[in-house]
Amino acid sequence: MSLTDKAIAQLRELIRTGALPPGSKLPPEPDLAAQLGLSRNLAREAVKALAVARVLEVRRGDGTYVTSLQPSLLLEGIGGAVELLQGDSSALQDLMEVRRLLEPVATALAATRISDEQLAEVKQHLEAMREARDDVEQLNIHDAAFHRVVIAATGNETLLTLLEGISGRTLRARIWRGLVDAQAASRTLAEHEAIFHALSTRDVLRSQATALLHVSNTEQWLREHLRSDQAPHRR
Repeated sequence: MSLTDKAIAQLRELIRTGALPPGSKLPPEPDLAAQLGLSRNLAREAVKALAVARVLEVRRGDGTYVTSLQPSLLLEGIGGAVELLQGDSSALQDLMEVRRLLEPVATALAATRISDEQLAEVKQHLEAMREARDDVEQLNIHDAAFHRVVIAATGNETLLTLLEGISGRTLRARIWRGLVDAQAASRTLAEHEAIFHALSTRDVLRSQATALLHVSNTEQWLREHLRSDQAPHRR
């Protein structure tokens, strides 16, 4: 482990233990360096690294603060990292596999927690999908929004952030799928209607099964078409 990595670990430990709780202001650089037993240069590098990771926020002219440390903030880099994999068909299949492992269980959890207001919002996106069945990009925008509301209904911000990052990557593939497969819109609508009806009756097992079928169908389609020379980002 490099000296910089050790400095980062020391500072992170202060935050983890609550010595520097969310929202707190870090001591001035000389004091922080002395507290950690580091050179000012190493303390500065540690602060920079944790600022990039959204653990710290440097406010010019004011000082450095610990952020809220909310999952949506700390994990927001996942989507950007996933986007870098856009040219790798194997990585896309891996991401779809992760989605298959997480989304059906999340949808089942949503069935136990979704409010009437959230259910109404899910229905609105489903109706918008029906209206946009001949507009692939709009169809997929409401497809993504449909799933976001469902996952948000779990009340699990970490789960929502993880799946948002993965779905951001697969949105391009879903649009491409609609452009090359004339039957995709009809199948997508039918699968989403099944998910909505399961959620509306708060049926946990059915919600999980319909979500699993939906993700598995998309995953299977991608596996079949990614064997060819084409890829979603080449449309």
